[in-house]
Amino acid sequence: MASLPTRVPIPASGVDYRNKIVLAPMVRSGELPSRLLALKYGADLVWGPETIDKALIGTTRSINPRTQTVDFTRVSSNGLKNPALSLDQRESLIYRLHPAREGKNLIYQIGTSNPVTAVAAAKLIAGDVAGIDVNAGCPKPFSTSGGMGAALLKTPETLCSILRALVAEVGEPFKIGISVKIRLLETPEETEALVRSLCATGITGLTIHCRTTPMRPRQRAIREQLRMIGDVCKENGVASLMNGDVTSRSDGLASAKEYGIDGAMIATAAETNPSCFREEGVLPWQEVVKEYVRTSLEVENRFGNTKYLLGQMVPGKAPEYKRMMAAKSFTELVHALAYETEKGFVDMAKGVDEVLELGSFAKPVLSKAEKKRLNKAAAVLDVENARTNESVDKSDVSNVRKRTAEVAELDLPHDALREMGPGSVNGQASVLAV
Repeated sequence: MASLPTRVPIPASGVDYRNKIVLAPMVRSGELPSRLLALKYGADLVWGPETIDKALIGTTRSINPRTQTVDFTRVSSNGLKNPALSLDQRESLIYRLHPAREGKNLIYQIGTSNPVTAVAAAKLIAGDVAGIDVNAGCPKPFSTSGGMGAALLKTPETLCSILRALVAEVGEPFKIGISVKIRLLETPEETEALVRSLCATGITGLTIHCRTTPMRPRQRAIREQLRMIGDVCKENGVASLMNGDVTSRSDGLASAKEYGIDGAMIATAAETNPSCFREEGVLPWQEVVKEYVRTSLEVENRFGNTKYLLGQMVPGKAPEYKRMMAAKSFTELVHALAYETEKGFVDMAKGVDEVLELGSFAKPVLSKAEKKRLNKAAAVLDVENARTNESVDKSDVSNVRKRTAEVAELDLPHDALREMGPGSVNGQASVLAV
């Protein structure tokens, strides 16, 4: 009788990906309310949106007393230049999770191209999640131009070094699993060689997006290589998940069984209606939207993100759609969707509007001339401080006026940064990032 393959041990605080139907990592569509709703409707695990390692490094971890969430925030250099602003106004939210409601069902996906920064960032959040997943599949320039995402498929030695470092320096001490998400390469032989190399790094799970890097979501997923990938993973004791054109829990389970894969990941279908994780099938969009708005209010989700997701969930021809898209605050949104009689909605909306400074609580918007004047004054102040300290040379003074693109992106104002999504990933990406 043939012996079963030895499985890579699942760490004590980690989770086994086998027999799981999970929420895919999606920029904008993978924020906290979306994850909580997916779990409510039956998702076994949820992936957070890709967050760049350098965005998390330097953040402060704190418990938000209003939402009971764990928030990772940083004070931007713009905020440091203007001490007149309150701390809340000077801080940018990089990542938010809910320990009680997500618990150990959350996988943190990291965007990285370097084992040193990957480890530094992962250590900050490893105690709050069930696993760390490396994004090696995003095809968008904002990721690949920095050597991250799908660019790692062209540098497998770098990808393997990142995974080995995470396994040894984060996975083992924090007792959580390390995994990776990739795309298909040009030939089955190349894909197989890559998967074998990745499985040898000590990872506990591997997700294969059944498309090549140039392919887009509208193109049919390629599933012919799935059985080979599943077999290689089983030989090495690594759990495997499939991603691409999975529409529901039943579809995911059936497809995984057909191709010999351990589980499946849902992306686009969950963005449109997260009740796709239910065994009984999807619920009417009206019921799901109401629950999504309630959840967004409970965790004080940023308004732009909430409105974007509602734009995916509410049919464009529904009368609620046009009213909803015209809303500029949560209070207006509640009225647009006719939730005034729903218990707690109006009061919660007003409270969140006050916290996020929306609607009647919005602060006056500065004109371009006022912003230019304030920025110029801040730059002059920086130069004067530098000269007073006599600790900088000409290049340092020049750098005060012209920051690198990387730093500038991380230093966006609170609302603008949150509008882009976590880290330095452009919020326009959505499912293309997975």
